[in-house]
Amino acid sequence: MADTPRFLTLADVAEILNTSGAQVYALVRRGELPAIKIGGRGQWRVEASQLESYIERMYDQTRTFVKEHPFVEDGEVAGERLD
Repeated sequence: MADTPRFLTLADVAEILNTSGAQVYALVRRGELPAIKIGGRGQWRVEASQLESYIERMYDQTRTFVKEHPFVEDGEVAGERLD
């Protein structure tokens, strides 16, 4: 994101995350993705560094989830038979 402006619209964030604007709005309103409101119409903006921090948190949470919930296939967990 070297050429990314400091602040992104919710539509920009949705495009980067490959999700909907409604999903990004929900992340902001729940406080999961920090954002600010600017101007008289209260347009939301997300700082690029906050988006990067959010992405890192999601990677951390996913790593924890995967570690705590190993993938089970055909009676095996992490290469060990469950028979």
